[in-house]
Amino acid sequence: MAAPPPKTIAHVDLDAFYASVEQREDPSLCGRPVVVGGSERRGVVAAASYEARAFGVRSAMPTAEAKRRCPRAVFLPPRMERYAEYSQRFFAVLDRFAPRVESLSLDEAFLDVTGEERLFGTGRDIAEAIARETREEIGLAASVGVAPSKFVAKIASDIEKPEGRVIVEPSRVQDFLSPLPTSRLWGAGPAVQKRLRERGLRTIGDVARCADETLVALLGPGLGRHFAALSRGLDEREVEPDSEPISIGHEETFNADVTSHEELGPILLRQADRVAARLRRQDRRARTVVVKLKYTDFELKTRRATFTDGTADGRRIGRAAAELAGGLSLSPRRRARLAGVAVSTLEPRHGPHQLSFDEASRQRGERLGDALDQIEAKFGERAVGRAAYAGDKRRR
Repeated sequence: MAAPPPKTIAHVDLDAFYASVEQREDPSLCGRPVVVGGSERRGVVAAASYEARAFGVRSAMPTAEAKRRCPRAVFLPPRMERYAEYSQRFFAVLDRFAPRVESLSLDEAFLDVTGEERLFGTGRDIAEAIARETREEIGLAASVGVAPSKFVAKIASDIEKPEGRVIVEPSRVQDFLSPLPTSRLWGAGPAVQKRLRERGLRTIGDVARCADETLVALLGPGLGRHFAALSRGLDEREVEPDSEPISIGHEETFNADVTSHEELGPILLRQADRVAARLRRQDRRARTVVVKLKYTDFELKTRRATFTDGTADGRRIGRAAAELAGGLSLSPRRRARLAGVAVSTLEPRHGPHQLSFDEASRQRGERLGDALDQIEAKFGERAVGRAAYAGDKRRR
């Protein structure tokens, strides 16, 4: 039996999250060392901006030590409720890119984007899109790593911070891991690292070349086999979402501004088809359609409509999106730099549902979508498309 194709896992981490939120909300703090933490007497640093990190300030450091190292830093108390609000917006962005998102903290998550390449492009395209939309939507920088496993993706997102984009292809996993220190191995604390050094094992590559029996004898069966697998990039853990997605969307920032509804219509239809494809892959329908338009002055306008019955038909979603967009001004003087289509109020596609007055038409539209999905899965996204796409000169 042939081995299954490698997964595509993304790890996304907001850079200096708490401190970055403070700098975003108070522009006078931009470019200055900012430390978020508790009181000077007994508190510890919760987050430090990269300007503060240049002075050696780190998370979990006593606040008093941070003040000694960087006396000119701005010290602020944490505002957890505010950070939670930014976190919700952050995860709303991530939910657009994958059906499986696993949160690790307020500012960090894994995404299983396996198969999403045909919707969003290569792993690098996905990383760039996530980072771009995070910056545009909530004004914060993110580092993204993409790899065949959670372990490698986590390292990849961290290795070029801030605003890193590191893509590790399956064929490059061992080359990527080999020169890294053993401290990068999950679970390798100071005691384990000391044992490995005493054996002459200082890099992950050293551990990978070591016989499994030697590692088991040195660290015990559990840790020995664990580190043998990780050192070779083997990590079978799945991305485990905490909850079902509440919305699915697709949007894009244009290289050239859109100035007319005639130009916008085919774009919205193509986006709607992508959204509908993801609905069908997740065996869902949606009852609410949202269209978003961002103008060149960065003003954001959204409009929404709710159907009496759910749908996974891209044509129906696209038609609703175009009607909603028709109520928004668009002209050479009022140009759009970004447009997007999203759906919410999700429900099971094959469970009990409200019958439509035009049930036969809905079923035809969804069956056509199923057929398009099968063709694209076999021959690629550009193998087939609606005639209406001919008006979309921006189609990739």
